[in-house]
Amino acid sequence: MALQTRTDTFAALRDCFAADLAALIDVPVPHDATPNAFIDLVEEVSDVLGSSSLGTWQDASEDLDHAAGYLTDALTSPDSDQRALLAQARTHLRDAIATAS
Repeated sequence: MALQTRTDTFAALRDCFAADLAALIDVPVPHDATPNAFIDLVEEVSDVLGSSSLGTWQDASEDLDHAAGYLTDALTSPDSDQRALLAQARTHLRDAIATAS
């Protein structure tokens, strides 16, 4: 049951944030529905924004870097920790998109 919860939560995060993240760097929304594909998108956007000279984009990149770390940790964490890790990732994703927009 925990794996299903983790998969559902990743799907919800992807559904909520993937389009906004892809729009930030003008790439198509990935069709791969795996958690790793979503983490790859977060890291790609972080890299692009981090290479910018705009301070707000660099700040957003830092938030995305933190989000990617929390998402990655959630994939391998004990079930008791994953809810908190995914909540932290969601906060950083939301903050990054708000900062970069």
